[in-house]
Amino acid sequence: MSDVDSVTIDDSPSEQSVVRPVDHESDESKRHRRRRIVHNVILGIIGAVFAVWLILFITKGRFLKHPFESIAGKLTHRTVSVGGDFQLYFAPFDIKFLAEGLTISNPNWATRPNLFEAKKIDTRIAPLSMLFGRRHFRWLDLADGAVDLEWNAAHDRNSWTFSDKPGKPLDLPVIDRATLVGTTVRYRDMQLRVVADLAFDTVMSADKRIDDKVSFTGKGQVRETPFTLNGALLSPNATLARGRNQLTMTARAANNVIGVTGTLPSLADIEGVPLQVTSRGRDLSELLWIIDIAIPRTRDYRVHAQLVKTAQEYAFTRMAGTFGDSDLAGKFTILNQKPRPHVDATLTTKKLAIVDAAPFIGYNPDIVATKGVEAAAAATGAGNARILPDAKLGFEAMKHFDADVHWTIRDVASKNIPISNVDVTIGLDNALLKLSPFTFAMARGNVATDITLNARRNPVHATYDIRLAQTPMGRLLAGWGVDESGTSGTIKGRIQLEGDGNSVHDTLATSRGRIAFVMPAGTFWTRNVQLAELDLGTFVQKMFERKLKEPVKINCGLIAFTVRNGIGAADPILIDTQKNVMLGRGGFSFKNEGLDLAFRADGKKFSLFSGQSPVGIGGSFAHPAINVVSEQLLARVGAGLGLALVATPLAGVLAFVDVGDAKAAACGPVLNGATASAQRTTNGKPRDDVGKGTTAKGEDGKKSDGEKKGQRKKFLGIF
Repeated sequence: MSDVDSVTIDDSPSEQSVVRPVDHESDESKRHRRRRIVHNVILGIIGAVFAVWLILFITKGRFLKHPFESIAGKLTHRTVSVGGDFQLYFAPFDIKFLAEGLTISNPNWATRPNLFEAKKIDTRIAPLSMLFGRRHFRWLDLADGAVDLEWNAAHDRNSWTFSDKPGKPLDLPVIDRATLVGTTVRYRDMQLRVVADLAFDTVMSADKRIDDKVSFTGKGQVRETPFTLNGALLSPNATLARGRNQLTMTARAANNVIGVTGTLPSLADIEGVPLQVTSRGRDLSELLWIIDIAIPRTRDYRVHAQLVKTAQEYAFTRMAGTFGDSDLAGKFTILNQKPRPHVDATLTTKKLAIVDAAPFIGYNPDIVATKGVEAAAAATGAGNARILPDAKLGFEAMKHFDADVHWTIRDVASKNIPISNVDVTIGLDNALLKLSPFTFAMARGNVATDITLNARRNPVHATYDIRLAQTPMGRLLAGWGVDESGTSGTIKGRIQLEGDGNSVHDTLATSRGRIAFVMPAGTFWTRNVQLAELDLGTFVQKMFERKLKEPVKINCGLIAFTVRNGIGAADPILIDTQKNVMLGRGGFSFKNEGLDLAFRADGKKFSLFSGQSPVGIGGSFAHPAINVVSEQLLARVGAGLGLALVATPLAGVLAFVDVGDAKAAACGPVLNGATASAQRTTNGKPRDDVGKGTTAKGEDGKKSDGEKKGQRKKFLGIF
């Protein structure tokens, strides 16, 4: 058994040694067989490709016309058709494609049936570029090609993106050699409300070079405004080689000329690309109104800026230019969003000519510059001798956009009133316009203003709150002949009014509120001050002695009006000086801009040769008139002459004697800007010489006591 076992054990290795060589030869055979199969497959593929190439080359691939239409239509989800000859083959390695009468349809929402159509397109395409990288055309011949590029109303799909994904920028191929004849492009964007039709001049190129620029012309419409344009590719060789477009373009619209230059990655792609923009014209408001942005009109302007568009945002930076005689710099952004576009702007001006500020309240600046304010007011529909404009301020336009604007102005060039350091924040939200805060320096004093115009109502509801801080009167009134060096008096005040109307005139003509200016102690130096104090004897005496420039010492003063339905009544006018108490009665009207004021001064001390009769200020805002020969003065002159005739000449002087019984004012109520009913004498007694803060008719429309007694005539001819 042991021997047998040993034999069995010895046989196993021998058997294995016999089998192993057989297995080894089988694996080698399999590998050989595989190599032969791969070789045959490769030869088969090459043969098939060659056969296909040969068949296509011989037949020019014309038999693929209908399969091409079907496959291309399914891939693009469009209708693709070829009306004439069709060729698709390798020549020898590039793809040769020719189609006559080729059309590719637009999506159903588009306004034209075809995205692309051409009488003939003949091109050779680098094969690998169809799979990798940017498409590369060796050459392209295009005859009577028409391209229609459109965005849908929601601006999330376009006609040239063949998928359900959001619309992508137009990606043009790189072209080595091209001949383009009769090529037109139409662009339509209904969110921006832009339609443009472009026609390109004939283009002929070879070896990636074009000897001349590629020019184009066009026309179109932005919103309701038509425009024309012309432009060119200034570096077409680089354009063809690198797929970049050195573009220059000039457009004309609504009396404006707009220039655009820049380098685009493709003709229809301006996303994130810095463009240099220039614009000039007769009125900047006409340009911005094209896109429904309303600003006051301007005189001739010229500006330049850098524009970068990203998504729905148009950002203008590095802006600088002029309008009229003023300069403007800064940046602004237009965000094209729903429900209204939004404007953000930061603007600076070194010098603003006052005439260029005229449009802010409705004046035509050109008329102001050539004919004056009165003529400009008349041009708005205001009556004769009026200066408040009656032009509608375009409040309807404020409903079309929102805005946040910050504007600083270093100096305002004004003949009579020095204004500087203007700082205004403008907010517009759904037709509610606020100028707040609105501050500026005037004659070394500060003015703070808050203005609200609520165009959500019709008519517009306006509120004005203007606060004047303590301001030197000498500098404030220097333009009217006040001697600044001898005037130490100051003035401060506040205007609070609200009214309804669609023009500056209308809001004031219906306004209600109060106007008050307070004068603390100080001196006032002008040759007309004696006339203002009505001490006519002293005035005449000083006039002949050439001693007219002597300061008047003011203890306190208040010039205040209560405004009801556009009529301002003195409430009160009371100025206490060292020698006199000056009183004023009457008022003014924002309705017809009439003035009907009477001033008189009662002496505190005995004064000889004092007329003691009111000086009237009448006329209008535009043409105030001073009447120093009043009925009361004529009566006193007559009395003096009568006494001189029946007695002695010395007796005639008695008619002009001021006994000096004026009641000095308690300055507390005056400095607080209190109404007439709160004014007191220095003895604390109510004053009976400052009126009741009403005109000839009271607030209720009934006759006042003075009118019942026949002491007052009708005020301004209104009542």
